[in-house]
Amino acid sequence: MLKCDLLIDSKDIKSTISKLKNEKDYTILLDITIIDYLKFPDITPSRFAVVYILRDASFKNQISIKTYIDDNTLEVDSLCYLYSAANWAEREAYDQYGIRFKGHPNLKRVLNHHQFVGHPLRKDYEITKGQICTHTEDLMDEMNPLLKQKGYTPEDIDDLMLLNVGPSHPASHGTIRNFVAMEGETITACVTEIGYLHRGFEKACENHTYSQVIPYTDRLNYCSAILNNIGYSKAVEEMLNIDITARAKMIRIIIGELSRIIDHLVCNAANMVDLGGLTNFWYLFAPRDMAYDLLSKLTGARLTNTYTRIGGLEFDLYKGFDEDLANVLKETEIAIDDALSLIAHNKIFLDRTQDVGVIKADFALQHGITGPNLRATGIAHDLRKDKPYYGYENFDFDIVIGSHGDVYDRMMCRFEEMRQSIKIIRQAMKELPSGAINVNAPGILLPSKKDVYGNIEGLMNQFKLTFEGIKVPKGEYYSSTEAANGELGFFIVSDGSGKPYKVKCRPPCFYSLAAFSKIVEGGMLADAVVTMASMNFIAGEFDR
Repeated sequence: MLKCDLLIDSKDIKSTISKLKNEKDYTILLDITIIDYLKFPDITPSRFAVVYILRDASFKNQISIKTYIDDNTLEVDSLCYLYSAANWAEREAYDQYGIRFKGHPNLKRVLNHHQFVGHPLRKDYEITKGQICTHTEDLMDEMNPLLKQKGYTPEDIDDLMLLNVGPSHPASHGTIRNFVAMEGETITACVTEIGYLHRGFEKACENHTYSQVIPYTDRLNYCSAILNNIGYSKAVEEMLNIDITARAKMIRIIIGELSRIIDHLVCNAANMVDLGGLTNFWYLFAPRDMAYDLLSKLTGARLTNTYTRIGGLEFDLYKGFDEDLANVLKETEIAIDDALSLIAHNKIFLDRTQDVGVIKADFALQHGITGPNLRATGIAHDLRKDKPYYGYENFDFDIVIGSHGDVYDRMMCRFEEMRQSIKIIRQAMKELPSGAINVNAPGILLPSKKDVYGNIEGLMNQFKLTFEGIKVPKGEYYSSTEAANGELGFFIVSDGSGKPYKVKCRPPCFYSLAAFSKIVEGGMLADAVVTMASMNFIAGEFDR
């Protein structure tokens, strides 16, 4: 958990963060967000504040810096020259709140469409106001400066082929539009556009109780829904200063690691379809389907599993869970071996994946890339090791790293990470403690039906928690977990009521996708498709 550590004047933001980066080694910009204090119960120096969250090179320390913005100018200096990750982060802050970042190279909307009027996360924006886009954006306002920067004349630009890959294309792995300029088969420039799946997750959070937000988190990365449940619930529990039971922690580890396996299975299976190999897809999807049968029995849903609760879990493990889980793990191991037997020495596969879509370690850090995409570059950063939670420090497992950061490394990292997750799950099942799955906290968890129907205190508690929600102490917090694609963070502002004043999700895919256009430039179009697949972009996560 992180509270805002530094409060500084807006005119000092550039020098302060520059000093933190250069002298204190805060090499990763995790996120930038805005707080609109218009309806906050306390008096603040101005209406808007910008919050920056950084992590240092050891990956163990993080810091948040807050600065209030002048109500008249609504401006602050851009950090694009310090961190490449600031580019899209600042665009999102501008898009949603209208704060302008001086010196930003291309400050335009990134989530909402170009015809959108207003800034939807401002507290005075009407939540029911729908705005429909009627005209396509040609993206030439981004493409032309990019090509000129690369030395193309207007005559040269006329000779290039301009091509859209997505958003309605199976190879785009979600509603992503990549607008590319082609010289033959080579991509000379690329511009990425998102926002086609924008669902207003953060605005919806502000109008629901803390518990009612949990089902919205399933829909972020829907390939590993429970990992999102865990990340959000953990953040709120830290705000409440409660420690969930030992059994709940172990079950969260077991189901979370199973979700990680499912996510990696989907990623590698889809990637190999893009490479032209359908057989591997069926090998890997069979155990995934078995895992979904298990999750359906446990949670009542196959894909979007709303399983965690603030303070614990909705259900305990069912009778026969251990046998079902053992079968899933066994079949997953067989599927991994079968898939690797087809590709490990396959020259076509090796030619299509090795030295393709290369991400260098310093580039990844500069762009805020985390998870398997970072570890494939050779950097051993995993929050389960660097900032362990739920007792991960007691498990015997390895951080899987690559050496070259190409498509091959990213795929092989995910294959080996599945094996490590299986190892963790088997250890957890052996050490699974008995006892309750929920903390004993009447102000947080719904009472049993026996108490609701049997006494007035239980009935009143049910009504108050349902209608008013959990009262979370006033404050500003950032908490993160190691999700399937990297660091999943939640920055939450509480005003002391039963509804969050603000929830900002830091999705790992958002920052990976922001760097994608630079990664594929200079490569072939076919290579861009497999590069995208290997980076595992989930549209529900970056579009929120």
